[in-house]
Amino acid sequence: MAGFVVVALIVVGLTLTTVLATASQGTDSRPRRSTNHNSAGSGQQHAQTPTPTPVQRPSQPGQIVPILVEPPPPPPTPTPTPPTEYGEGEIVRTDTDNVLLNVRVIDRNNRPIDSVREDEFRIFEDGVLQPITSFSRQEVPISYGLAVDTSGSLRSQLPSVIDAGKTIINSNKTGDETFLVRFVSSDRIETVQDFTANQDLLLDALDSLYVEGGQTAIIDAVYLSAEHIAEYKKGSTDDRRRRALIVITDGEDRNSFYKQEQLFARLREEDVQIYVIGFVNELDREGGLIRKSSREKAVNLINKLATETGGRAFFPQSIAEVPQIANEIVRDLRTQYVIAYNPTNRSRDGSYRAIKVSVVDAVGKDKRIALTRSGRIAPKDEGPIPKPPQTRLPTSKPSARNTP
Repeated sequence: MAGFVVVALIVVGLTLTTVLATASQGTDSRPRRSTNHNSAGSGQQHAQTPTPTPVQRPSQPGQIVPILVEPPPPPPTPTPTPPTEYGEGEIVRTDTDNVLLNVRVIDRNNRPIDSVREDEFRIFEDGVLQPITSFSRQEVPISYGLAVDTSGSLRSQLPSVIDAGKTIINSNKTGDETFLVRFVSSDRIETVQDFTANQDLLLDALDSLYVEGGQTAIIDAVYLSAEHIAEYKKGSTDDRRRRALIVITDGEDRNSFYKQEQLFARLREEDVQIYVIGFVNELDREGGLIRKSSREKAVNLINKLATETGGRAFFPQSIAEVPQIANEIVRDLRTQYVIAYNPTNRSRDGSYRAIKVSVVDAVGKDKRIALTRSGRIAPKDEGPIPKPPQTRLPTSKPSARNTP
């Protein structure tokens, strides 16, 4: 009888241990991006990514919230030397208090102007004039992403979208690096090709895009893609790269995990310009007294993504306009001024600071309009700036290209 009691106690103890161990394993419900087999071919060095701490987050009924999965570490490769064509001998300021702006200047007809002098610019932070500490019209390397909506709503436009992507990629110059993302729903945000300067890999990745059904998660795709761009080669003392994200979508967000407020709060922390090609003509134009139409909501989201980040929004009326739009995006990325200022407000309180850049009127010249990001988040001494949970585009195996 005593032996039976001992055995029973051992069994009960093992059962309790198993239950407790199972209960301690939380499910991380954050969206993440996925990387397929092409990313290994980039041959680029990636910054080591800390393993994020899983965070329990409630999900809405019926919402797909995938599990965070870290991509495997890439093989170490030597960091390439920046090409000398970007200012050999130029003094690089590393003052961490300096704020760097990428500024476009256009006329009333949206044509770029590349002849503005440094003394003609005025930078204001919260309405206060700021001292300019550096100024350049030199082209600098561009790190940008192409995020393509491959949901069923863009089925008929996909061939033209691929051609537009090729136009943009073929314009890459020495030092430029690109990565390609396809997205549908929160669990289908995939890196088709990670950052690389190899145009052949990028063009092959574009040709591999395919359409599938799902509830489009534009906000999640922009959130994760912009974060990936902002963190790429971040922290280098000679980092003068311009960072941009080009999004091609119908603009209708149906089931994102993140909210608009979270997205724009994060974008204010990063200097990533966003360009959007919005195919909104097929969306429902009818709304109500309380509910906006799906087309109106899409246009508002696309315009806000562009204006908040100093980018640009395009709304093609036909597929025939797409090649010209691609050329305009390339031109915008190449004709910008890089201006830095040292903030007069030295408070490191994590507050939001509104930024406005203007160009003084000149006799005999048309009105010149300066465009850049709308603001920044000041650093905070007490600790890191609060931000949504850290996420990564997830790792997944290539799936069969089946259409619904």
